[in-house]
Formats: sequence, structure tokens, C-alpha cells
Amino acid sequence: MAYQSINPFTNQVEKTFENTTDEELEQTLTTAHQLYLDWRKYNDLEERKRQILKLGQILRERRVEYATVMSKEMGKLISEAEGEVDLCASFCDYYAAHADEFLQPKIIATTSGRAKVLKQSLGILVAVEPWNFPFYQIARVFIPNFIVGNPMILKDASNCPASAQAFADAVKEAGAPAGSLTNLFLSYDQVNKAIADKRVAGVCLTGSERGGNDAFIILDDADWDLVEKVAPAARLYNAGQVCTSSKRFVVLEKDYDRFLKMMKDAFSKVKMGDPLDPLTTLAPLSSKKAKEKLQQQVDTAVENGAKVYYGNKPVDMEGQFFMPTILTDITPDNPIFDTEMFGPVASVYKVSSEEEAIELANNSSYGLGNTIFSNDSEHAERVAAKIETGMSWINAGWASLPELPFGGVKNSGYGRELSSYGIDEFTNKHLIYEARQ
Repeated sequence: MAYQSINPFTNQVEKTFENTTDEELEQTLTTAHQLYLDWRKYNDLEERKRQILKLGQILRERRVEYATVMSKEMGKLISEAEGEVDLCASFCDYYAAHADEFLQPKIIATTSGRAKVLKQSLGILVAVEPWNFPFYQIARVFIPNFIVGNPMILKDASNCPASAQAFADAVKEAGAPAGSLTNLFLSYDQVNKAIADKRVAGVCLTGSERGGNDAFIILDDADWDLVEKVAPAARLYNAGQVCTSSKRFVVLEKDYDRFLKMMKDAFSKVKMGDPLDPLTTLAPLSSKKAKEKLQQQVDTAVENGAKVYYGNKPVDMEGQFFMPTILTDITPDNPIFDTEMFGPVASVYKVSSEEEAIELANNSSYGLGNTIFSNDSEHAERVAAKIETGMSWINAGWASLPELPFGGVKNSGYGRELSSYGIDEFTNKHLIYEARQ
């Protein structure tokens, strides 16, 4: 496996990174395990809080530098990349502010004695993370677990090694001790070896199955001015390479033609170009491989009866650009019906009722996010409660904030990241019980 930073706009190799040796992996495991033992012994929570606040400061001070690394490596718009750095910095503030509260022992009421539950670290974690949000994906697992006292070994995607190393270097610069976060350029066999090591207590994995095939449901009482503002961006943000972005737009029959025209108008106005140019509104896909896979998916959809309402034409530009595309008439027997398309392709479905919209949304092996548009909050919440998903957004495409738990159901995974739920995932809930004599 070659770790290369290839600019998807210029198609040029920016940098190649040497693979980690078995000896380097062993040394990392030894260092990280010793750090875990030291943290358990001395409980340096206050020091870790100071270091994580320093990390947030570094991220903000060098946001343009870090954003440029991400843009050059996976094609992200510079404005989106800068926002990503800012979001990561907010995680630092949040967990430093709430660490004592989240890790406070919980008293359990019992009539037979005294009982409490301590939240303690578990040990080394291995994080296997994807490329679409090169800093954010790392930050949302590293920061809470650093606060807990779990050292982390990072195996990042092979196409964004510079971003992963830049984040790890920032952690070191913030004063975190050696072993806190070690970015390694591992082979698949080495990942297996690391996970099997008895010193490793847990694994954070984003990969294998695609993330989601989220529905965007427009109810009869929706605010169409807001729909027109949000819907195109809900599909095109990060060039459509977001696991929680809306992919299946579910529209009532009476609004179907209106919605299609609106989306076509918005999609036709995008400006493709250099992601570092503030005037660019649609970046290239992350790689040649990603573009080829998306094209194969669209071709498969059309071969099995889907219709192209807009797009699906070659882009006469250097770089891995994909023309925004709108597909209709995707039936449940179409192979693409239950497949996530990771790019600027919107699938639009026509339904006759709210009940049919809910049924369609639930007819998926995925359950990550879901969007509902309605002017009646209670109505929207009732519909949201009927959707089999980990997260629902009302009158918004999607959102990520440090206080909001992130995660899904079905094939979209298990467990939660961020908020108090995220800090609990890799803690030992240690019961201390004293019987009444």
C-alpha cells in the first residue's frame, strides 16, 4: 500500500511517505502502553486539558496552512477546509471545558451499601480513519480519548498522509507526550497485527461499509424558500463526499416537478475549478479511483432503468471533476437503490403520501442520518421518530457540533462519537461497591 499525497486538481504527486516498519510499530506500541500506565498511575487530567486547549490554539493560528494541506490532498474547497479546522478547534474547547463533568464518578442509589461507578481509561486504541474529512475524522476520536487517557495509534487513508501527519505533528507541538497520537503508515497486515496485540484495548473504524444513504424528506407543510436554499448544498457540500449528506430526495407528487427544476437550476450554476480559488463552488473528487467508481455506479443505475434528469456528461477539465447529476425512476430492484453514491449525484424519488415517504426512507440497509423539512416542528419530530436512523435533522441538511452525538444504526455502524456519549465509548465503567454491615 503506497501512501501518496496526489493533488486531485492537478493530478500531481505532492509527496510520498515511507511505509512503517514492523520495528517502528512495536516501538510505538511499547511507548503508547507505557504512557497509558503512567496516565493511570498519575491521572494527569489537568495537564491533558491544558495540552488539548493548546492544540485548539495551534489549529486556529494555522488554520489556513492546515486547510491548504487538506485542499491540495483531497480536493476540498479552501473555505470548507478552513471550517473543518475551526470545528476541530471547537472540539478542544468543548472537551477541556466538560472533562471533569463527563468523567465525574456516578453515585448509584442502593439500599444495601454504598456504590459508585468510576470512568477510567482502557488502554491503547487503534483508529482507522477515512479521507473525506482529514482533520475532523481524527479529531472527533482522538480528542475525547486523549482526555480520558487512552493513547491512540492512527492508520489514516493512504491518499491523505500529509493531513494525518500534520494533525499528529500539531498534537506533539501542543505538548502531548510521545505515544499520545502516533500516525503510522501501516499495511493491512500491520493493522491486523496491531489490533491483535494484547496491549490494544479498542478500535475506532470508519470504513468497509459505506456510511449512509440518507433520505431528505420534504413534507407537505415545508417552507420551500428554505428547501431551495438548503437542498442543493446538502448534496454538493464537499463534492458530495459526506457520509451524512442527503442522497435520496423524497418528494410528494405535487412538488416533484418543482423540486427537479430547482435542483437542476442550482446544479447547472456550479463553478468547477481550483479548490484554493475562493470563487470555485464545486471541487474535484478526491481521486481518480473515486471518480471512476462513481461513474460506474451511475452507469449501473441507468442500465437498470434509472433516468438522467440532468448531468452525467464528461467534464472537459484537468482534475477529477464529476458533473453534478440528478437521477430519477430508481426502483427497488435497481442495484443502486440500496447503494451509497459518494459524490455529486442526487437521486430523486416521487411518493404519494407521508406514509410512503417514511416507508421509502426506511427501505435501506443504512441508517446514519435523515433530513425532514416541515414548518411544524412537532410534525417533523413525529416523522423523525419513525425513521430508522441514528440522527435526524429538521430543516437543515446536516450538522456537526461537539455537543451532538454522531452515529448510526443498521449497516451504518454502532457506537457514538462526540458529546458525552463519545467520551464514554472507551471507558471502563468501574463499579466500586461497599456493602452495609
